[in-house]
Amino acid sequence: MKVAIYNNETAESQRVTKLLRAEMKKAGLVYDQQQPEVVITIGGDGTLLSAFHHYQKQLDRVRFVGIHTGHLGFYTDWRNFEIDDLVDSLVHDSGQSVSYPLLDMRAVYSDGVVDHFTALNESTIRNITKTMVCDVYINNQLFENFRGDGLCISTPTGSTAYNKSVGGAIMDPHSVGFQLAEMASLNNRVFRTLGSPIIFGADTKLILRLRDVNGHVLTCDRDQLMLKNKAGQRYLMELAYQVSDQKINFARYRHTNFWNRVKDSFIGEAR
Repeated sequence: MKVAIYNNETAESQRVTKLLRAEMKKAGLVYDQQQPEVVITIGGDGTLLSAFHHYQKQLDRVRFVGIHTGHLGFYTDWRNFEIDDLVDSLVHDSGQSVSYPLLDMRAVYSDGVVDHFTALNESTIRNITKTMVCDVYINNQLFENFRGDGLCISTPTGSTAYNKSVGGAIMDPHSVGFQLAEMASLNNRVFRTLGSPIIFGADTKLILRLRDVNGHVLTCDRDQLMLKNKAGQRYLMELAYQVSDQKINFARYRHTNFWNRVKDSFIGEAR
């Protein structure tokens, strides 16, 4: 078993990393940052997002395990005091895993260049200088003309993150699809959008065609691209979203109920 460790820079995460490496060595597990079979992240959901993008080209060969050293995370099943149990699970690993869908995004520019991204949580497009205006196409048919702050497109597992903050629905992580949520849309007798989140199926293709050339900010998970247009330079014209052909695989040595986690994070104990 070859294991990589990806941690944040907090003192607690570094302490856990040192302890984990020592216990792995005792158990005969191989520490390999380049070609791992399992990637263990130590920190929180942000650390796991960073690890996901670091090992993105190896998704078909690696499984992820998350240890959280702070607040409860949606991707981190293990606590910092469970190192012995985790190492024992790694030693007795039988390849068990659970897979979740990812979001495929293609950005098309005015000069014909196409950038390709894959998101674990979400992608957003906003205009930071004025109202964003774009045409929304579903399976190549015009659905609506959007005006507002921006749009958030999220995966099922990412639905509890930024998507929820802008009024999107929480999706079961075993669903295969993605979601579109509006950010401060303009709805009046002149301008009209659906005004509610839309959940798409596995075969849906969503296209956003931008009408403006300045002021856009595009994100993919934690990465942000400022899309500035100057005379003679390219600008963003279109974004295309669909369920990715890739998936993320988690080594699940024990079952963590998603809806219990949602309840604990957002509701707490019933009174």
